[in-house]
Amino acid sequence: MDQAMKPLPSPHEEDIGTRRPASDICVFASNCTLHGLGHVFGPGGLTLRRGLWAGAVLLSLTAFLYQVANRIEYYGQFHHVTVLDEHESHYLVFPAVTLCNLNPLRRSQITLNDLHWAGPALLGLEPREHADYLKELGQPPAPPGFMPSATYDLSELYARAGHTMDDMLLDCRYRGRPCGPDNFTRIFTRMGQCFIFNSGSDGAELLSTPKGGAGNGLEIMLTVQQDEYLPVWRDSEQTPYEAGIRVQIHSQDEPPTIDQLGFGVAPGYQTFVSCQKQQLLFLPQPWGNCSSVLPSPDFDMGPPDLSPPNPNPSPRSAYSLSGCRRVCETRLLSRKCGCRMMYMPGSAPICSPQQYKDCARPSLDSMMRKDTACLCPSPCASTRYEKELSMVRIPSLASASYLAQKFNRSKQYIADNVLVLDIFFEALNYETVEQKKAYEVADLLGDIGGQMGLFIGASLLTILEILDYLFEVFQDRVLGYFQNRRRSQRRPRDSLFQRGTDIHCNPGLHLTTIPRPPTPPCAVTRTVSASHRTCYLVTRL
Repeated sequence: MDQAMKPLPSPHEEDIGTRRPASDICVFASNCTLHGLGHVFGPGGLTLRRGLWAGAVLLSLTAFLYQVANRIEYYGQFHHVTVLDEHESHYLVFPAVTLCNLNPLRRSQITLNDLHWAGPALLGLEPREHADYLKELGQPPAPPGFMPSATYDLSELYARAGHTMDDMLLDCRYRGRPCGPDNFTRIFTRMGQCFIFNSGSDGAELLSTPKGGAGNGLEIMLTVQQDEYLPVWRDSEQTPYEAGIRVQIHSQDEPPTIDQLGFGVAPGYQTFVSCQKQQLLFLPQPWGNCSSVLPSPDFDMGPPDLSPPNPNPSPRSAYSLSGCRRVCETRLLSRKCGCRMMYMPGSAPICSPQQYKDCARPSLDSMMRKDTACLCPSPCASTRYEKELSMVRIPSLASASYLAQKFNRSKQYIADNVLVLDIFFEALNYETVEQKKAYEVADLLGDIGGQMGLFIGASLLTILEILDYLFEVFQDRVLGYFQNRRRSQRRPRDSLFQRGTDIHCNPGLHLTTIPRPPTPPCAVTRTVSASHRTCYLVTRL
C-alpha cells in the first residue's frame, strides 16, 4: 500500500538519477579522443566485437610504448655527428709564430760558474773536464782560488746565454711593412729561450691580413749564429747535431710545444710555409669528451715561491691540449721533485741544476714515453693550421756578394747561417670541423608524437584529457568518500527534523496507513514549473 501511495518521480528527478558521474569510465571513453577506447568501454555487455577492439587497442598501445622506449634509449646514448664545412672571410687573424734556435746556449756567454753548476746537468761534464772545455770554448782557464756562487738560477742562465732576437734577426717584414725585435716576445720552452711573433701578450692587438698568398704574411731573414754553437763534447740524448731554427705555428690561446710539434728550417734555404686555418668544435659530455676549463698548475708546496715570475706570456686562460699537458707535467714535477721547470706555470720554485739532472729530466722523459701519464681531453674549441712547405736555395750566385757586403760577413758565413722564412695564408677561406648532437630533445618529442598519432591516435590534448579524468576519479572516489563519512556522522542529529519535513511535504510517506483528509502540503506553495511543485517550510521566529 505504501508502494501505491508513493508519488512518481518527476522528469527532473529522472535526469538526476540516470546521470553518471564524470569519473565513470564509460563517460570518459565516450568523450575521450583516444582512438578505439569508446568501442571497448561502450554500453552493453561483453561481445566479440568489443573483445577484438580491446585486443587492437592493447596491441597498438604496446607497439607505441615499445617505440617510445626505443627512442628514449637512443637519446640516452647521446650520439653526435661531425660536420665539415668551409667558410669565406674578408680577413683572418694571423697566427702566433714561435721561433727557437736549435742551439740553447751561446758559447761566448758560458762562464766557469755556469760550468760548475750546470755543466754536469746540461752538458754532461765532469769537474776534471772543465779546463779542457774552457779551452774548447776559447776562454782562459779558471783563476786560482775560484769560488762558485752560493745560489744558481737556470732561468737566468738561459736568459743571459741564449740567442737573442736582436742578434739573430737580420730583416723583418709583415705584409710589406718593416718590423723588428720589438714585435717578438720572449718565452721559455724546453728548448730554452725562444721568441713569439704576434703573441697578443700584455693586451697587444692581434695582427690580421686581408689577403692570402706570399707577401701578405710574415717574412723574416735570420742568422743561426753557428759560430756560437756549443761544441759537442760527447754523445748523449741531449746532444744537438743539427743547425737551424725550430718553428711552430699555433693559436694565441695555446702555449707552444715546439720541442714536439715544431718543424725545422735550415740555413741556406728560403722556406715558404702556406697555411690553412681550421677550426675544431667539439661537444662536452655526455655527447663528447671535451673540456674548456684549464686546471690550476699549483700543487700544495708549503711556503710561497720567492723566485722571479715566469716570463712566459699567457694572457689567456683558455683550455688547450698543450696547456693541459703542461699543467699536468707541472703538477707531477711539483709532487715528485718539489720544483718546476722554468717554462712551466705555477708558483713552485724553479728546479736547480742538480734537481733537473736527478729528478726533473728523467721524470719528463718518462712522462713523454707513457701515454697514460697525462690524460687530457680535447678542447671544446681550438684552432690549428695545416701547413705546406717548399724551399729554395739561398743565396744565389748573383746575391752572395751583395748579402756578404750588406751584413759585413763572408759569403761562406751567409751560406752556412742565413735563412729566410716566409709564412702566409694560402687563402682567406677556412674550414670548420664541428660536432653536433645527432638526436636532440625536439627530435625525441617529434618521434614520440608521431608514434602516438600512428598507433593510438592521441595528441598532447589527449594526455590532458587523461589527467583531467584522473582528477575526476580522485575527486569522486577519494574526496567523495570522506564527504560521505562526514554526512553520515551528522545524520543522527538531523533525522528528527528531516522526518518531520518529509511528513509535511510528502503526505504519502506517513508512518500510519489511516487515511486522512487531504490537507495542503505546506503553508505556502509556489508554482515553479508545469511539471512539479516545490515545497517551502515557513518558520517564524
